[in-house]
Amino acid sequence: MANSVNLTVKLGSLIFKNPVLTASGTFGYAAEYKKYMDLNALGGFVVKGLSVKPKKGNKPPRIVETPCGMLNAIGLQNVGIDRFIKEKLPLLEDVDAHIIANIYGTKADEFVELADKLEHIGRVSALEVNVSCPNVSKGGALFGKNPNDVFSLTSSVKKHTSKPVIVKLTPNVDDVAAIATAACDGGADAVSLINTITGMVIDTKTKKPFLANRTGGLSGPAIYPVGVRMVYEVYEKIKVPIIGVGGIYNSDIALQYLMAGAALIEIGTANFTNPNITVEIIKGIKEFLEGENIKSVGDIVGIAHNA
Repeated sequence: MANSVNLTVKLGSLIFKNPVLTASGTFGYAAEYKKYMDLNALGGFVVKGLSVKPKKGNKPPRIVETPCGMLNAIGLQNVGIDRFIKEKLPLLEDVDAHIIANIYGTKADEFVELADKLEHIGRVSALEVNVSCPNVSKGGALFGKNPNDVFSLTSSVKKHTSKPVIVKLTPNVDDVAAIATAACDGGADAVSLINTITGMVIDTKTKKPFLANRTGGLSGPAIYPVGVRMVYEVYEKIKVPIIGVGGIYNSDIALQYLMAGAALIEIGTANFTNPNITVEIIKGIKEFLEGENIKSVGDIVGIAHNA
């Protein structure tokens, strides 16, 4: 029975050995986790968001714990694309898992430049385009809140890469399915959702917002019902694979995302409390399929829509 379960997932030209990935911003550049767990066990991982130039991020305090989660305003701190290619990627040459580069910018040209730089980097399997970024040409409004911007940005990136393009969607919109549809119309090979939910914590002693940035992104178990609901809604509207993200901390939550319509899932905040959580979730999914006598993980994708 153990060998009869098929965990593989196809996304564009890529075959993932299983549906479990790590979420950008919670797993560093992956090499940091080598001493804590087996990177080869994963279907893949999404590295920390990359910009054209190195970025220091926001001033501290940048993280605060919340009930069933955390609020962060790291500010997309990273080493920049050139140092990533030169210093970080070589540390992963021996890892048998797909590497997905999360890219972001404040204008469309920066996303295109990043796509160009990664196009001939064979070790990078796909691009995840973070549209939860301020579009400076439109007064700082997020790319991901406007369907036309998402369509245009996705189209531009697709023209500059042969790699599968995943568009990571923000939940801070009225109609996430409309944004997902715009990404697909622009040529996205997949969408990932959700990103963090905007929130605030106030320090009652200082009577000021706890984070220096005032607001931050809420992640962790508290947001998983929102993520599952949005994946469910988007699944009914688009034809490309969905990657479910948000609050996944055990295999049961992972299975809920799959049943809602996600073909793959990304584990984020849970990596901070249990570095081996991804491996445990892979095992849990496999054991569930065996127990239900289900031959392939693909057989449960979207199954909740049949209820």
